[in-house]
Amino acid sequence: MADQYNTYEEKILKDRHAKEIDLINRDPKQINEDVVKVDFEDVIAEPDGTHSLDGVWKASYTTFTVSKYWCYRVLSAVFGVPVALLWGFCFACISFCHIWAVMPCIKSYLIETQCLSRIYSLCIHTFCDPFFEALGKIFSSVRVALRKEV
Repeated sequence: MADQYNTYEEKILKDRHAKEIDLINRDPKQINEDVVKVDFEDVIAEPDGTHSLDGVWKASYTTFTVSKYWCYRVLSAVFGVPVALLWGFCFACISFCHIWAVMPCIKSYLIETQCLSRIYSLCIHTFCDPFFEALGKIFSSVRVALRKEV
């Protein structure tokens, strides 16, 4: 039990600039739950009446599974760090723009529109409310009767 705990503890790396990295559960929010879970059966299937030789089917399954596994490993080993650097830079730029440009613009817009909305509201209440109240009083005595004629 203590060995299991130590092994698990060793797998969680701590860094000053990052959260704890869990090497066991690498998709804790399950953002790739239904996107990249592609197995042999999801891609290749033989309907009844059209079957290859059993040896070919087993070799195809093994080839697909192993090549997908190792191709992903090689690609992530070669391109994982550079692509992570690129995405880190991209999201840093997006965060910077959001914090220093987008939110101040939105706040400024809201402040300006608050003033305009008060003027607009005052105009509506001054000119439109009396007009529609008068229309309501005019048409309040109208009665509609529907008859079905055969």
